This record gives sequence, C-alpha cells and structure tokens, in this order.
Amino acid sequence: MTMKGEILLDVKNLNIGFRTRQGYVNAVEKVDFSLMRGELLAFVGESGCGKSVTSLAVMGLIERPARVKADRIELLGVDMVSCTQEEIRKKRGAEMAMIFQDPLTSLNPLFTVGNQLSEQFMAHIPSCTKNDARERGIAIMRKMGIPRAEAVFGSFPHELSGGMRQRIMIAIAMCCSPALLIADEPTTALDVTIQAQILRLMRELMSEFGTSILFITHDLGVVAEMADRVIVMYTGQIVEEADVFTMFKDPRHPYTKGLLQSTIRVQDAEDRLTPIQGAVPSLGRLPGGCRFNPRCGYATGRCSETMPDLVEVGPGHYSRCLLAVEGVF
Repeated sequence: MTMKGEILLDVKNLNIGFRTRQGYVNAVEKVDFSLMRGELLAFVGESGCGKSVTSLAVMGLIERPARVKADRIELLGVDMVSCTQEEIRKKRGAEMAMIFQDPLTSLNPLFTVGNQLSEQFMAHIPSCTKNDARERGIAIMRKMGIPRAEAVFGSFPHELSGGMRQRIMIAIAMCCSPALLIADEPTTALDVTIQAQILRLMRELMSEFGTSILFITHDLGVVAEMADRVIVMYTGQIVEEADVFTMFKDPRHPYTKGLLQSTIRVQDAEDRLTPIQGAVPSLGRLPGGCRFNPRCGYATGRCSETMPDLVEVGPGHYSRCLLAVEGVF
C-alpha cells in the first residue's frame, strides 16, 4: 500500500512478539506501511494498540527477549533487517531520529543540555571538535526558537519548562538533519499554546529540511491539522489506512468511526460524546475473528468467526472489516 512518489521508509510484514508466561504474544502482527519523502504519516489508536512499539522496531530499539521479525524495513533504499546493530546505531541520529513521549525522562538528568546536543555532532561528524559542536548546538537551538540559547546550553533538563525540554528533544533529533523523524506523542504534556508552537515548528522542519515524519498521537485534532495520511491500529493490526481527508469524511471501519465519535468537535450541537464500549483486550486473550467484534455495534455472527483481511475499499483507502468490504458499513 503505497502512494505515487519516492518511498523513504518501506516496512513489510512486521511482527513483534514479547515473551510472557503463556509464551510469546504478538504486540504487532503483519504490519505493512510506507512513508513517502516529505510526508507526515499519523498513527492513531488507543494505548496498547502497537503504535509506539512499531516505531521502536523501525529505530532498532527493541532488544531480546522481545522478538522482531520483518520481511523488510527499508530506509533510504537500505534494508535494515540485514544490517548489524552497529550499522543501525550509525543510522540513528544521522538518517533517522526519534522524539520520545516524555522529554524529562528521555533526557539524561546528569548531563547538561549542551553536553547531550554536542554528543550528536561528535558521534556523527568525525571532524567535529568540542568548540564546533558547541557552535552547532547553539545554532540548532536558535533554529528551534529557543531564547537565550547560550544560557540554556549549560542548563540541566530539570531547570527547563516542559515546552523548552520538548524543543531541546527536537533540536537533538534534528542535529544531523535526518530524513526520517519519528515523533511519539510529542505534545502530550504541553498546554495548547506550546502545543501549537511545537506543531508549527515541526511543519517548518518538514519544509526546510524535507524531513518525513512518522507521527504517533491520540489527538485527532492534531491529525486533522498535520497529517497527510493516517493509519489506525488496533491490537497490533492496521485496521484502516487512508489520506486524512478521506479518513475523517468517510471512515470505513467501526473502530475508526468510534474514535471520531469520541472526539469533541466545536461544530457539533450535542453535549455528550459517544464512547467506544469496553476496553482493548489483553494480547494473550484476543477474541476470535475480528478483534474489534466484542466492542462493535455493527458486528454479526460472521465477525466472531472470520478474521478479515486488510483490503482496498476505495482508491488508496484500506479497511480490515467484512462489512466494509461488502459495502454494508
């Protein structure tokens, strides 16, 4: 499932399993997706549906006893499945980078911001000296809109506000102008004003550096504003994929429709939201057939017996729903 254009990241048949007392369970199962150059692809879904662990697998940050298998995880034409850990480590920071969900726990509290910024330049630019790294670090901080960059360079993470820490995380990620930026809920703990600034900054980065972004979020308002395409995940599977306009206008999976109905929209006169009943099932106790069927108001008897495939229900629009395939939903 790809769009016309140059593919930056191509993932095929990604499976991620974790060892439990009952044996290995799949947190991600048979996931295929592509990210185009200059595109922002959003991953949405409830907590525990496999969004973040998918991004960690792309970054090569999942280690044993977890088990990662894929036919292909290709970045810039190189299949990372066949790369050594050392080769993947060299790619992190230079060709791909990640903004983690909580900058306070992701930044090292024992080192200054400047030290952590300089480390990126020293690791990926062999000729870079400490003075060069300092100048580059201050320059990238200014580009990120950080005031008093010289003073902040010598500060520790706990001395900065949440919005400032997030800007530092973005600055670290963008030090070497990576082609791929993975943003795992980068605006979760920020107030709406700072959130808007961070989102605007990310758009500017895409425009200036040609960076492609894999954006993980629960905020459908952010998705509507930022994304080019959307992938909806549920219990480790992709259940729907479409461009952002189609996804909001014509959702073709009951789970996607439920997520949209659970979101406040200012144009709606209704005071009440319509929540999705139930909760995401445990990975070790998944229901038979369609995994969403126990929570689905449209489910029929067949839904508990047959696991639907992800099929095209419109141009570039894919759904994992028996009823959508038949045109009922």
